[in-house]
Amino acid sequence: VQLQASGGGLVQAGGSLRLSCAASGRTFSSRAMGWFRQAPGKEREFVAGISWNGDSTNYADSVKGRFTISRDNAKNTVYLQMNSLKREDTAVYYCAADSTLTRYTAARSPAAYDYWGQGTQVTVSS
Repeated sequence: VQLQASGGGLVQAGGSLRLSCAASGRTFSSRAMGWFRQAPGKEREFVAGISWNGDSTNYADSVKGRFTISRDNAKNTVYLQMNSLKREDTAVYYCAADSTLTRYTAARSPAAYDYWGQGTQVTVSS
C-alpha cells in the first residue's frame, strides 16, 4: 500500500482544512486507517482512526468534536476534516494504513501501522 497525503496549508485559528490521503494497492479497503501528527520536538501522536469498512471511528481527546475522519473505499481515499483549528494543531500530519487486515477498531499506536504517507504540513496562525 502506498499513501499520498495532501491538503495541508496555512490557516487562521478557527478555520478549517480537509486533508486527503490517496492510496494505491488492492488491500486498502481491508485496512483500518489512521491519521497521526508530529509537531517539532514532539513525538508522533494519534489523531483519528477509522475501521476498514468505515463503521467505527475513534479520536484523540484533543480533537474530538472538531475533527472528522471518513473514507471512500471506491476512491481508495481517507479524509480528515478539521474544523475550529487551534494553534496547537500545527504539525505535520501523516496518514497510515494498518498492518493487520480488517481490524475493526483503528489502533492508536503508530507501531500498528506498516504503511505511511509522506506527511502534509498544517500551520495554524493566531
